[in-house]
Formats: sequence, C-alpha cells, structure tokens
Amino acid sequence: MEGYETGDSRPVLFEIEDGVGIITLNRPRQLNALNKEVLESLRSVVEEARSNGSLRALVITGTGPKAFVAGADIGEMAAMDPEGASSFSEFGQSVFEAIERHPKPVIAAINGYALGGGCELALACDIRIAAENARFGQPEVGLGIIPGFGGTQRLARLVGKTMALDMILSARMVGAEEALRIGLVSRVVPEGKALSEALALAGEISRKSPYAVSQAKKAVREGLLGTLHDGLKIERELFAACFSHPDREEGMRAFREKRKAEF
Repeated sequence: MEGYETGDSRPVLFEIEDGVGIITLNRPRQLNALNKEVLESLRSVVEEARSNGSLRALVITGTGPKAFVAGADIGEMAAMDPEGASSFSEFGQSVFEAIERHPKPVIAAINGYALGGGCELALACDIRIAAENARFGQPEVGLGIIPGFGGTQRLARLVGKTMALDMILSARMVGAEEALRIGLVSRVVPEGKALSEALALAGEISRKSPYAVSQAKKAVREGLLGTLHDGLKIERELFAACFSHPDREEGMRAFREKRKAEF
C-alpha cells in the first residue's frame, strides 16, 4: 500500500486492519494537498472512526512516496478574502482538533513532504514516525501568510518557542534526522517503511488496555494545557478512575497469574 497510487478517486480513504483504522490522504498528483473537500472527507472519516468501538488506534498517512501532505491547496486559497480565510482556518483547526482530541491514539506515518497544512496535520497526531525522505516545514511566510491550522501553536508546544520561530520565520524545511533531534518525530525509519512501522506500533498499543491508553492520552493532552499542579490533579483523577474499570482487574490478575492480559 505504501508508496503506490491506489487508483481510487476518493480524496480520503479509510480501512480497518486488525483493529487499527488506516486513514490515507489520497491526492497523489497534487501531493495530497488539503482543500475543503479533503478536510470535509477527513472530518467525516475521523467521526466514523470515533463511533467505531472496535478500533484500538488510528494511523494517518498519504498516498505515494513523495508526500504525506505537501500543504494546503494554494489555488483555492488564492481566491479567498479575509472573511473566507478566517472560515477556512477555523474549519481546518476544528478538523485537526478532532484528531488531537480523538479518544484513540493517532499515529502519523510520514513519507516525503509534510509542509504547511501537512506539517500541521502531523502535529495534531499523537505520535509521528518519519521515513528518511520526510521533510517538514511551515513555508507560509514566503506566501505572505502565516500557518492557519494550528502550526504556530502546536509546533511551539512541541519543539519550543525558539526552534518553532526558527522554522516558521525562515520557512525552511527540516529533514527527518533533524526532526528526530528536535523532538518533532519519535522515530525515523528507512524510506518506504513509515506505514509498516506505524502499523506495528499501533498493533503494540492495541494489545494494551484500551481504557488505560485513552486515559493516558487524555492525561498528557489536558495536563499540558495548565500548570504542573493542574496536570498532577488531572493525572490523579484519571489514575483513580482506572480502578473502577474492568481492564484494571484483568491486567493485575494477569500479572499475578503470569499470563498475557486479555483486554
């Protein structure tokens, strides 16, 4: 699947493999660029995945070896006035926020370019795995605009203010190894292996307690929004909530019985 055109004309594909939902941005001739149609389809797929109780994790990738998502559709944006641009930004932010707040872990499998809106999409995911040919960047200032789908906010929170401004103000691209060094991605794998590595990680996560995984994701996400004191309170509450869930009983019983837990 990875690195090949699908022949399917739908802008976003969704399939389920062993309890993992695979979302594929599918405009390879446009390097999977985001336009309103793609964002609407992505939102629908994310909502579908949210309502599917059998899913344990999600993986987001792009069709073709050249790009994860090379950015937003410049042709569409060129015709926008300030009001239209505000609406487009608000809509894109809402889609990416739905990904960030999804109860299941979301892993980005990044091949080729992840620029502009593509970098912002990757930032909205919980974990990012990059192929060696991955390139990240926020090139918007070279177009006379700024990132509008969360790039100025999530990038700074992820890699720090100084590095975020280095990338955003210069509009430079960051290679996979530098992305790993600055904490933008967690793993770098050989070209063509990002999806398989992401699926392997999703499978590993899927064997853990779905409830605990969801609560851990929520604790990290919500804890980072406030002070350390606030975060510790959130952690304490979610830790305690686990003790009223059947997964905790099964997990601890399996540990005592020296067997694998069945969640």
